[in-house]
Amino acid sequence: MHGDRIVIEAHHRTAAEAIDRWLSAQGLPGSKRLVVTVAGESGSGKSETAAALAERLAARGYRPCVFQQDDYFRLPPKSNDRRRREGIDWVGPDEVRIDRLDADLDAFRAGAADRLKPLVRYAEDRIDEERVDLSAHDVAIAEGTYTSLLDADVRVFIDRDWQQTRAHREKRLRDVSELDPFIDRVLEIEHEIIASHKARADLVIDTEYAVHPAERAP
Repeated sequence: MHGDRIVIEAHHRTAAEAIDRWLSAQGLPGSKRLVVTVAGESGSGKSETAAALAERLAARGYRPCVFQQDDYFRLPPKSNDRRRREGIDWVGPDEVRIDRLDADLDAFRAGAADRLKPLVRYAEDRIDEERVDLSAHDVAIAEGTYTSLLDADVRVFIDRDWQQTRAHREKRLRDVSELDPFIDRVLEIEHEIIASHKARADLVIDTEYAVHPAERAP
C-alpha cells in the first residue's frame, strides 16, 4: 500500500531469523517458487515481520517479493471506514478480494513473469493498479489479517490480540480514526474471526516474538 509506514524493530528481525532457520531446515525455499503467508491482528507486526523475513531470505540468495493484503480491499481505506460505520456487519474477510490475491499468488507459483495487481493509495483514498515484475522473484510473502485463508505453502500466525497491539497501532498511527472506540469494536470482530486461523498455521509467533512450530490436533 502506497503511503504505509513500516518500521522494522529488533523483535521483528528476531522472529524473521527464526522463521528463516525453520525454512532452511525444511529445505525451503528449494527449487520451486514458494508462497509464505504472515497473518495476525491489526498492529501485530505482520508487515514488519514480512519485510524482515524478505531481508533474511535475500541474505540467503533468494529473491522475495511481498504482497500486502491491504492492497486487495474492495474499498480504499477511508471509504472502507465509512462503510463499516454504516453497518458493522461489513467487517470481515468479504471486505477483501481474497480471491484475487489467491489468483495472483497462484499465478506467481505457476511461473508468471508479471501480474497486474491493485495498489491502494492511502492518502488519496484511491485504488489504482500496477504491473509488477515477478520474473526476478522466487518467494512471495503475503501479509495481512486474513492471509491464513490463502492457498500457501507455509503459513505463519502472529498470536497477539487487538488489546496487546494497541501500543503498536498508536506508534504506526495513520489516521486518528484508527484509535477511536468504534475501531476497537472492529478489532474485536476481527479477533473473533481469525482466532481459529491459528490452527491453520505451520509456525506461530507468540507474544514475546518467539517462533514455535504449530501444535497439530491429534
